[in-house]
Amino acid sequence: MSRVVAVTVLALSISAGAIVAGTYAAGGRINTSKSLEVGLYWVIDEPITKGSYVMFCPPQQPVFLVAKERGYIGAGFCPGNYGHLMKKVLAAKGDTISVTSKGVTVNGAILPYSIPIDADGMGRPLPQFAEVGYTLKAPELLLMSDRSPTSFDGRYFGLITRSQITSVVRPIFTLRGE
Repeated sequence: MSRVVAVTVLALSISAGAIVAGTYAAGGRINTSKSLEVGLYWVIDEPITKGSYVMFCPPQQPVFLVAKERGYIGAGFCPGNYGHLMKKVLAAKGDTISVTSKGVTVNGAILPYSIPIDADGMGRPLPQFAEVGYTLKAPELLLMSDRSPTSFDGRYFGLITRSQITSVVRPIFTLRGE
């Protein structure tokens, strides 16, 4: 490779890195998981409400340790070296949930794509969160995907507290499809 080409590649790499870092610093977040549509999301200053898209730090609990070891979640800057997860708030204070082998209901309505799967793609058993007729208290949230039957979400790890939410995000540019 000639010196000119090498310098050009280096300059383009540095420029791309600066653009990515600047976008992140300004509030841009990229989702590559199945939980939400793949794309660019922006951190917004809005309250956490039912229907919000949120980012959260997984609590240091055995279910998340197993998830990290199996590659369901990546390493990152959350306590325990967990990466942030992005999900949708599908139940909040006052909602009554049931999580069974038939799926997840909120106030009696079944959520789409909510039937728990017994094992992951490698045949390893998945944790199963089970609850029937539980009414969420003020700090509790049920975070799930409403678009993917294979998302690692509340049907496996249970409820999350508001204190674990780090950001509310809004989709800016997404790719449609599963």
